[in-house]
Amino acid sequence: MLSRIYKPGQAKHTRLTTGITSAVIVGYGCWRLYQMLQATDLSIWVITMAPVIVFVAFGVLIYWLVNKPSVADFMIAAEGELKKVNWSTRHEVFVSTVVVIVVVLILAALLGSADLAYQLFFSRLFS
Repeated sequence: MLSRIYKPGQAKHTRLTTGITSAVIVGYGCWRLYQMLQATDLSIWVITMAPVIVFVAFGVLIYWLVNKPSVADFMIAAEGELKKVNWSTRHEVFVSTVVVIVVVLILAALLGSADLAYQLFFSRLFS
């Protein structure tokens, strides 16, 4: 079962990216485990082999999950839907970003001036 890839060629990039990202996260966790075990007085074999065994076990689990039919079908469907998306052009993204920044600056100025007005009003009221 572990040697067979479910629907090979479909969602190849999605599965590969998921596998690599998961391996990086597990690898970092195993590196941290190795560093924590170095602070103990365990034997060198335990310190080095425990993270390796954890990494291999999670690697097999990730491979199995990525090739599990329900997960693989979901990834195939997700990649198919992403191919249908109409992505914005560079110019549209730039214009939208400028609009958001301008609106945020205007709102910040309005809220800042309202805050200043309330501060002056209440300082004069209570002094």
